[in-house]
Amino acid sequence: MSHRIPIARPDLGKEELEKVDEAVRSGWVSSKGPFVDEFEKGLSKYIGVRHALAVSNGTVALHLALAGLGIGSGDEVLVPSLTFVAVANAVAYTGAKPVFIDSHPDYWCIDPAGIKENITRRTKAVLLVHLYGHPCDIRPILEIAHDNDLYVIEDCAEAHGAEYKGKKVGSFGDVSCFSFYGNKIITTGEGGMCLTNNRDVAEKMRILKDHGMNPKKRYWHDVVGFNYRMTNLQAALGVAQLKKISRLVERKREIAKRYRELLGEDNGVTHAPEMPWARNVYWLYSILLDAGLREKIINALDLQGVETRPFFYPVHTMPPHKRSSRLPTAERLSARGINLPSGPKIGDEEVYTAASSVRKALKSLRSKA
Repeated sequence: MSHRIPIARPDLGKEELEKVDEAVRSGWVSSKGPFVDEFEKGLSKYIGVRHALAVSNGTVALHLALAGLGIGSGDEVLVPSLTFVAVANAVAYTGAKPVFIDSHPDYWCIDPAGIKENITRRTKAVLLVHLYGHPCDIRPILEIAHDNDLYVIEDCAEAHGAEYKGKKVGSFGDVSCFSFYGNKIITTGEGGMCLTNNRDVAEKMRILKDHGMNPKKRYWHDVVGFNYRMTNLQAALGVAQLKKISRLVERKREIAKRYRELLGEDNGVTHAPEMPWARNVYWLYSILLDAGLREKIINALDLQGVETRPFFYPVHTMPPHKRSSRLPTAERLSARGINLPSGPKIGDEEVYTAASSVRKALKSLRSKA
């Protein structure tokens, strides 16, 4: 195959090269350097939150948030099952137990009704995930959390710039977490961020991410901490990426609109949702197919040079976190869901090719049925 269309490739150019070159020439290539502070301030301003802490990746951002809120052994944290496994793993790192909640059928994120039904005396937090770029229905979750004295942690790894009722996700929870992996809307290669409006929690996380070192007494460690720091090189890339985040988000939405037009509404494809209260950023353009067709479509598109990704497996079905209870909506979505190429660098012709390949594969499979 002479040309393959990747699922996602980052939008990197002259600006990123200049910032990274500046960091290299300065000699500040580890976790000290001005770009770390600039990146933290830039993202906190963009989201509308007072405190930001850059970290080495999105998974440690989740762990740091949980640790900063005091989550530990004997506690329970409510999490969606339909998400990347890092969410449950981060809870397990603390010694707490992840309790899996089913998805809402209309917008695929954690179902507030399931949250309410699964609260026990051990429940300490809800860790919600804005899945594939679509926000959770945050207001009822906040009300449930308030009534039951629970922390709320937002996982915004897939939803940079998404909005709930006109306000950016990442600004609602006690702590919000971001990932800047290479396929995210903005990237630092690897990297992450914790945001919070709580000064005490921010200070605790800042100490924990730097080996537990006392900020007023260098090399004195009052607690066991972690090495979760972001490098100045990563942050230099992030500073450049953040300057064009609005354009990248709009490009994501343009790609989604194009896919919806090209795939149509009556050919067995269920398109990615956008609820009236949401602004979806379509991290990956996600569709649902009729039962039994997903793997066949993936294989057909692969032969045409179009890379795809299946939806995440529900975490409650995997060996490290297996539960006997069924979560039917998460299981149904997982079995039918596919992500199409939708990185910000994808060209309009590539979108057309990917969509045409889906339509042709569906037509071929139906003719053989």
